[in-house]
Amino acid sequence: MRHTLPIAPQFYVTAPQPCPYLADRMERKLFTALQGDEAEQLNNSLSQQGFRRSQNVLYRPSCADCSSCLSARIKVSDFSLSRSQKRTLRRNAKLERRATSPWATEDQYALFRRYLDSRHADGGMADMDVFEFAAMIEETPIRSRVVEYSNTEQNQLTAVSLTDVLEDGLSMVYSFYTPDLPRNSLGTYMILDHIDIAREAGLPYVYLGYWVPGSPKMGYKASFSGLEIYSGGGWQPMQDAAAFEAGLHPLSTDPIAEQVANINLPDRRLKSR
Repeated sequence: MRHTLPIAPQFYVTAPQPCPYLADRMERKLFTALQGDEAEQLNNSLSQQGFRRSQNVLYRPSCADCSSCLSARIKVSDFSLSRSQKRTLRRNAKLERRATSPWATEDQYALFRRYLDSRHADGGMADMDVFEFAAMIEETPIRSRVVEYSNTEQNQLTAVSLTDVLEDGLSMVYSFYTPDLPRNSLGTYMILDHIDIAREAGLPYVYLGYWVPGSPKMGYKASFSGLEIYSGGGWQPMQDAAAFEAGLHPLSTDPIAEQVANINLPDRRLKSR
């Protein structure tokens, strides 16, 4: 009798390093390589379990004494515009969307540098050169798109999102925009537009990456209705942002081996159907 084994990627853990979101804390990530014929399946499966993609790697926070980073997604059918989000749409009415293949350009990199220098000058990506930027955009083993937003009057690139197309939604891998228009709330605008794209495509979710309670950089994600948080091994509606504390007792953290054992992996038999 022939048995078909599930895909069995190897998981690793990064060394602890200073957390970019919360002061006086250390971060650690659980990660695996995203490669081979089953990359699409693996990305779909692990994205639904709180993982994120960075080039050819899938990762999820696995800090020893903190569980503040919570994967967040918007359930499109439960989303409704707030008054401030309606104003954001009006302020950006002159922007035009263009989706392209994942290919880096000089205009994108110039905008990316302005964004980093203004918003994240001391972040982990601050020293990224043009070749590393190109790798971030182009090194993807799955279906990815670059969504550009340009001002129709000035024909000037204003915002960019690197977006993965999953089986159940859109995953906004990384976004950046001009720092010259703070009143336009361009980060929020791109999420609103991706909700429209997902709705038009019949996709139920928009994955936003991690929401970190207590981090001003990530607080805006909690303002979207229909938000779901991956916590306790499953997705749950976020009804009260204050209910999620920015911390965890270290004895409450599962050992790495137990975390890996609880990851559901796709089965190769699904590919042949």
